[in-house]
Amino acid sequence: MALLFFFLLAVSATPLSSMAAALPSFQTLNTNSRFFNPKLPPNSLSSSKKFEGSSDLVNLRYHMGPVLSSSPINIYLIWYGKWSISQKLLIKDFILSISATDRRRRAAPSPSVAEWWSTVSLYTDQTGANVSRSVVIAGEHSDLHHSHGTDLTRLSIQNVIATAVQSARFPVDHRNGMFLVLTSQDVTMQDFCRAVCGFHYFTFPSMVGYTLPYAWVGHSGKQCPEQCAYPFAVPAYMAGGGPGALSPPNRDVALDGMISVIGHELAEVASNPLVNAWYAGEDPTAPTEIGDLCEGLYGTGGGGGYIGQVMRDEDGGTFNVHGRNGRKFLLQWLWSPVLKACAGPNALD
Repeated sequence: MALLFFFLLAVSATPLSSMAAALPSFQTLNTNSRFFNPKLPPNSLSSSKKFEGSSDLVNLRYHMGPVLSSSPINIYLIWYGKWSISQKLLIKDFILSISATDRRRRAAPSPSVAEWWSTVSLYTDQTGANVSRSVVIAGEHSDLHHSHGTDLTRLSIQNVIATAVQSARFPVDHRNGMFLVLTSQDVTMQDFCRAVCGFHYFTFPSMVGYTLPYAWVGHSGKQCPEQCAYPFAVPAYMAGGGPGALSPPNRDVALDGMISVIGHELAEVASNPLVNAWYAGEDPTAPTEIGDLCEGLYGTGGGGGYIGQVMRDEDGGTFNVHGRNGRKFLLQWLWSPVLKACAGPNALD
């Protein structure tokens, strides 16, 4: 449910070599980029629990709840605090890259964000309907003045959403909608940096007026980039020697790290929106979901301290997928219900 800090360990009982052998080989890779498989130190909280919940890592089961199958998935963005135009454009370019083509019907080069999302679209509900492959930003609200303060909790985030619903007059979008709350770098959140980088749940009718799934992700720039912008930042104690941090593809350590967390949470909202669909373990309040199973894995050969084969562009930026408007992103792999393994579109075999 929540994106926790990586150990950079293989989390599946299936050997990574067999995972790689099972991964799809339909993609055309960018031959102008260089591949490498960096080994990085664990983050500074490597002794903490990796998951909120069960250690039954591969017994991912369907619990009969809905998935976000209605097309398109309408995301209602809530910008809490101050965000620059360039920051907003980068995050929105990522979200809109999930759909296979843009408004001009142009597709991003392969491996792409849309191909990464194709793993999410393999998940179905009890009627056989797949998670939608189309995602749009249906509305936005900017809460510049922190209407509920700069110290939030998992409960008060519902008040943030309620204020946005009232101010922006978002529609009651039961069929297609979800909220995405993004908090600026001056906002603290319960358990942020200590245990989570993002989480998802659903709204309470008593607070928001109705039930709708939401995700929250925080900007870690001034608080904990070594945890929540990893691997673009590494623990301070490693600065004097050993492997260094990777260079972010969009030249923004915190934002590039945040985008991978956003991807993680969106994938889990889509496949488990009301926390009663796809997850491992028996406790729906602490499930292990499709992103949790693959934390720290970004390419073929990942595990044991290696993030996997990823690409480096001509400016040194590290990425594994392409997005719209020439963007590049580094996204963690996701658990495939077909392959029973972590999968991504940048697989080398």
